[in-house]
Amino acid sequence: MKRRKIVAVILLCLALVGTLGCRPIGGGGGEAEFSGELVSVVRGDLMISVGGSGSVGVANEVDLFFDNGGEVDRIYVEEGDEVSRGRRLAVLVPRDKEALELAVTRAEVALMQAEYSLDKAENPYTDDEIEDAEQAVEDAEDFLDLADDMLRYVLQHGSEWEVQQWQMEVLNAEIQLEMAEDTLDTMLNERDEDQIAILKKEVTAAEQALAEARRSLETEVMVAPFAGVVSGVNVEEGDVIPAPGVAQVAVMHLIDTGVMELVVELDEIDIPGVIPGQRSVIEVDALPELELEGRVSSISPLPREEAGVVFYSVKIGFDVPPASGLRGGMSATADVVLSDRSDVLLVPDRAIKYDAQGNTVVQVMVVGEPEGTREIEERPVVTGVSDGFRTEIISGLGEGEMVVIEVPAEASAPSSPGFMFGGH
Repeated sequence: MKRRKIVAVILLCLALVGTLGCRPIGGGGGEAEFSGELVSVVRGDLMISVGGSGSVGVANEVDLFFDNGGEVDRIYVEEGDEVSRGRRLAVLVPRDKEALELAVTRAEVALMQAEYSLDKAENPYTDDEIEDAEQAVEDAEDFLDLADDMLRYVLQHGSEWEVQQWQMEVLNAEIQLEMAEDTLDTMLNERDEDQIAILKKEVTAAEQALAEARRSLETEVMVAPFAGVVSGVNVEEGDVIPAPGVAQVAVMHLIDTGVMELVVELDEIDIPGVIPGQRSVIEVDALPELELEGRVSSISPLPREEAGVVFYSVKIGFDVPPASGLRGGMSATADVVLSDRSDVLLVPDRAIKYDAQGNTVVQVMVVGEPEGTREIEERPVVTGVSDGFRTEIISGLGEGEMVVIEVPAEASAPSSPGFMFGGH
């Protein structure tokens, strides 16, 4: 685990520490004595994280229901069984097949009637009726032409009575033609759109009723929607399941053990740096050798206060290795990684100081004059992130250089002589 690697690096650093003898620095009177520790500048990894604890839970779980009512014919699994996606779990059969077949027949008839009514509304006249209306228009046109011809003839050769007679025939022919055209226009163009809209809805309802009747007649097979573990079986073979419209009966409960989640509580001071997607290192109390890594999936928008301390719930999702032994409810801790540095120069935080101008500096042990003596050099450095114990050095130091950590003399008790500082 990452935490063990950090501990190993710290131990390595401690192994490089030397003790400096106590003596005044600078040769002037009055300076406080101090003992110093020499620590080598090393390369390593630095992880900045915030941590919390909680219990492991299931990220994906579901109650399974039958779509119809009927009798449970077969159950293929038991509580605790692991199932793959698509595995058959249970079968439901209709109870009264004859009654259901009759319901299907009635639904088919109702659909046919609705479709016929819609067709009549959309097409109120048959093709033969329209052809007859068209023929009536043609006949009226022919008779009008004939009457016009006869009127012109009698106007030249006929008597007054004949002229009057054919004038009446022309007028009658015009009226007949207008009536025939009106009838044809009505048959071709006039439809009740409001009625058609209502009839279309009736057809849709009849189709849905037929589909429902047919489903009720079918044998229904329940399959696993995802791979997981059956955590509960609530029915037995032979049990009667009511239709969903009457009552909802959960047949089984399925949980996905391949993807789980950990909910941890983080202090309000730590929460501003936490965002969804951040990597998290997880340790399970009961399985110390199990290495898990997850991602922040959500952060509660509302806090929880306990003994005056404000906490926020952070949900971390992670994949579970096969045969890991991890179970829901186990206690675990998570370190949410805010920043991760690899192969960087590191010094202890205690080595970082500030000069009179507020610049970041460290004290470095260097070779002095005469040759063989040691002197302390104050050197400006550029620092990066810190985990509270070690600080990243971006520039100003090199790997292997020795930095000095000063400790007040009264707080130290060196047991062996150390390096001599160059004194002038």
